[in-house]
Amino acid sequence: MEVFAYLRVSGKGQLDGSGFERQLESVTAFCSQQGYKVQQVFQEQVSGTTGEEDRQEFALMVAAILKNGVNTIIVESLDRLAREYRIQEQLLIYLASKGIHLIAANTGENITDAMNSDPMKKAMVQIQGVFAELDKSLLVKKLRTAREQKREQNGKCEGRKGYKDTAEGVIILKEIRRLRRKRKGGKGKTYDQVAAELNEQGYAAANGKPFTGNTVRGILHRQK
Repeated sequence: MEVFAYLRVSGKGQLDGSGFERQLESVTAFCSQQGYKVQQVFQEQVSGTTGEEDRQEFALMVAAILKNGVNTIIVESLDRLAREYRIQEQLLIYLASKGIHLIAANTGENITDAMNSDPMKKAMVQIQGVFAELDKSLLVKKLRTAREQKREQNGKCEGRKGYKDTAEGVIILKEIRRLRRKRKGGKGKTYDQVAAELNEQGYAAANGKPFTGNTVRGILHRQK
């Protein structure tokens, strides 16, 4: 089974020390014992009292999970998710509402599953899921209304520009195709390798974030 690893340190002292290294060793050892394969590692320096709305790597990890079907996160211990109980519970309810499992390597416990044995916490998970769906529906409705208003005013509603519609986008698209092109006696670069080269060259994806293999794959798929 493929999983993601989440590593967190709260201060520069841990960052300069062995915080990430120690956590990764613990997580990979546990995954090896359980037959799990770590597909990707997410790590960030953020206070243990910070909620999910201010955790950039945590948000990227959840977005990746919802895209590719990996639905299990491994942490070294529950306090690596968050130190404060209130924040722990908030993050766990958020994950459980999206069908995401969180396992602590130090105990082997599936913590999000354990929450469902508590009727009150299970109800909170269900309520969180309902409001998450409501938020999504309201956002979709708001965007649809805005598009309709703009269409009435201008006669058209322009969506987000594609890579073919901007000068830099055309350059990026050409570079992706060049890197993916098969060479004599060899193969083209993988999506992950293409993403790494684009990041090294200083390019950023349309959302302003670094390229990933999935981003590159999506760009090529949409431009066919």
